[in-house]
Amino acid sequence: MNTKITKTALVLSLIGLSSQLFAQDQPANRFSEKTFRTWSVGAHAGVLSSNTIFNGNSRDFQASKETLGYGGYIKKQIFPALGIQADFLAGKVEGLRAFSGLVGGNPTYANNTSFETKLEWSAALTAVYNLANISINKENAILTPYLKAGAGYLSASADVTTGSTVNAQPYKDGYFIPVGAGFKLGIAKGINLDFGYDVNFVKRGDFDGYNTGKFDKFSYGHAGLEFALGSKEKPQLQNYSSLANLRNETAAESAELRRALSTAEQNAERDRAQYAKDMGDEDNDGVANKFDKCPGTKSGTVVDGSGCPIKVQREIIKETKVVVTEADRRVVDEAIKNLEFDLGKATIRPTSYATLNKVAELLVAKNFSLKLAGHTDNTGSMALNLRLSKERAEAIKAYLVSQGANASRVEATGYGPNQPIASNKTAEGRQKNRRVEFTLY
Repeated sequence: MNTKITKTALVLSLIGLSSQLFAQDQPANRFSEKTFRTWSVGAHAGVLSSNTIFNGNSRDFQASKETLGYGGYIKKQIFPALGIQADFLAGKVEGLRAFSGLVGGNPTYANNTSFETKLEWSAALTAVYNLANISINKENAILTPYLKAGAGYLSASADVTTGSTVNAQPYKDGYFIPVGAGFKLGIAKGINLDFGYDVNFVKRGDFDGYNTGKFDKFSYGHAGLEFALGSKEKPQLQNYSSLANLRNETAAESAELRRALSTAEQNAERDRAQYAKDMGDEDNDGVANKFDKCPGTKSGTVVDGSGCPIKVQREIIKETKVVVTEADRRVVDEAIKNLEFDLGKATIRPTSYATLNKVAELLVAKNFSLKLAGHTDNTGSMALNLRLSKERAEAIKAYLVSQGANASRVEATGYGPNQPIASNKTAEGRQKNRRVEFTLY
């Protein structure tokens, strides 16, 4: 009874230790903001054998009789490449023909001898290292080869048969070291096939009933299923492929960039079409469509600055020599100095009205002609700058005409950034290039 209690306590202690090592549930935050499933359980069955890939020239029994083994595990993935799991295994290991000595340096074995070791239970804590996630098209790996190693504790009893005599030994506990290799194959999200081969080095020298003073060992080749625990919407951390994730993110960014470029091109084409429409003159009255408040006037109709017909035809004045004085230029210079627009628009600010009114009075009083030339710096697209410079010149013309100036004597032109008077490489230079020039003649 006490033996059973001791065995149960050992298993529970191992499970408790593994739970403490698995305490943190969110290691995936080191890799990205997305979360992963880090817990999984597995079950497997396979072949137990006293033969291993580490057999030497001599061993306790010459041949192995393969038998069925079965077990399972609970696993916590710490990093994409590293996990820790608690392994459990049961079954029996059998061998034939016991070692009887060396003859001429060669081992000899006794017929009619065998052993059968019942593996009541075994529990081990192992580290599992994923060698690679062989997938470049998905974030969840398709093929994952791994290595594993750890330490464990087991309970087993051996029955040794010689001829017709069976020597039944009691169950004994002991430590063992499991090492192994295998691979997992993803068949669905959170479900993996698990194939592996383990070799267990038992510290007890009498695991097979013969106490030779050295490690006994047995192998376990197995196949099974692993199931990830947690939300089905989350990927499994051990199957995470940083290469595939980078490829997916790059593809998404490229698609977004293509969408942005397509939208920008559509917007530019729309702006060009709108600019052509606004700056066109469909009724050929000399006023752009955008500023024409009376579209569709008949050809030859005399219109004001807003494109509306003038009811009283203006008197034709004979050409006279125009003399522009310094006082006239000062009026224009003052208007230029005080000229302000809303940022990025062709709307004249009210602070500019007083000096523009004086220019309008000058044009009316002396019958001057005026050329308005709008300019910008090179910030922004060429189409936008041409449109803005033209609109600002037209806005000044419209205002002067509204104050009585003769629309036919005011010319408005936009040059955009094509005629700079200073370098566009400095803020001061760009400020000088944003201007409207007034030329009296």
